[in-house]
Amino acid sequence: MGGGPEQKAEHLLVILPFPEPTEIFDRMRKNHPQLKITFRMLLYSDTPWKAREAIPKEIYHDATILATLSALPPSPEDCPNLHLIHVFSAGTNHFQDSPIYTSTSIPITTSSGIHGPQISEWVLFTALVHSHHYNKLHDWQRAHKWGKGSDKADDLHTIRDNVGQRLGVLGYGSIGRQVGRVAQAMGMDVIAYTASPRSTPESKKDHGFIVPGTGDPDGAIPSAWYSGLDKKSLHNFLAQDIDQLLVSVPLTKETTHFLGADEFAILAKRRAFISNISRGQILDQDALISALETGAKAGQEGGLRGAALDVTDPEPLPKDHPLWDAPNCIVTPHVSGLGTAYVDRAFQVLERNLERLERGEELMNLVDRKRGY
Repeated sequence: MGGGPEQKAEHLLVILPFPEPTEIFDRMRKNHPQLKITFRMLLYSDTPWKAREAIPKEIYHDATILATLSALPPSPEDCPNLHLIHVFSAGTNHFQDSPIYTSTSIPITTSSGIHGPQISEWVLFTALVHSHHYNKLHDWQRAHKWGKGSDKADDLHTIRDNVGQRLGVLGYGSIGRQVGRVAQAMGMDVIAYTASPRSTPESKKDHGFIVPGTGDPDGAIPSAWYSGLDKKSLHNFLAQDIDQLLVSVPLTKETTHFLGADEFAILAKRRAFISNISRGQILDQDALISALETGAKAGQEGGLRGAALDVTDPEPLPKDHPLWDAPNCIVTPHVSGLGTAYVDRAFQVLERNLERLERGEELMNLVDRKRGY
């Protein structure tokens, strides 16, 4: 890398549920000659975040940097040399009870910022599937039926396009910014909600990892910003004539069941459509089902127009769970962030932080343990 400070020898331990990314490792070794890389493939069971096998604790002893999805050393004593953990997810709620999280100050960085492109496509795709009655069109094709689209039961003239509709982004992070960007291109007005106020141009900027050509780096897209974790502030935001609500806040104690019957009642004034790509626990699912059932009843005011859920509580969702059959509800198995670019982009975040470590700079996507993200 020439010209900079002397590089410290590092031992990167990578524990991930996919084959060894040899091309990426070759790139990293070329850019960081003193970097030793140890790879261990760890497959997961059907239970979220639960591995099929245990990792021997000895493997952590010499590592100085750990790249992982959820595997962590059993105790601080098992990783005496570890000074950075990079996780291949946007959140850390799945291991916040680990002693490594609760009893050490080892810096933890996330892969926040890599998910925006693919998740934004899922959000708009599922919303359009609902609004354009695609399931009906698909059924017509399977039945070899040239539907009229004008019969009372099949009227497609009621489709409303997105121009002039309002998207409320509950959690204007990297994913919310890219969804906002795409929504604005479709003619929607975008309003943003954050935990803390963003009252200055600098505070509205995105300082995390950004996939080039995506997102909202300067925070220029929202027509209005709202903030606060108290119910009054939340209700004020939800009352802003929202047609579609994106739920993209991190899961914390404050955001658990953040949206329930009272919040859905506010959104029902415009029969909003809800998209949840965060965590299932943020929604009161019983209240959501009730609001969807109300919204599906012909001639009855109130309720929600529909919902798209890529996350549920629990996961996997049991076969007999009523959410499967909730009216106008699309459920997918936590796949909105998956794509061919995922792995490379996650390593790009780690590589940026390797460079910052060498220069003695602040790390990107650093987790604040007190805030939980």
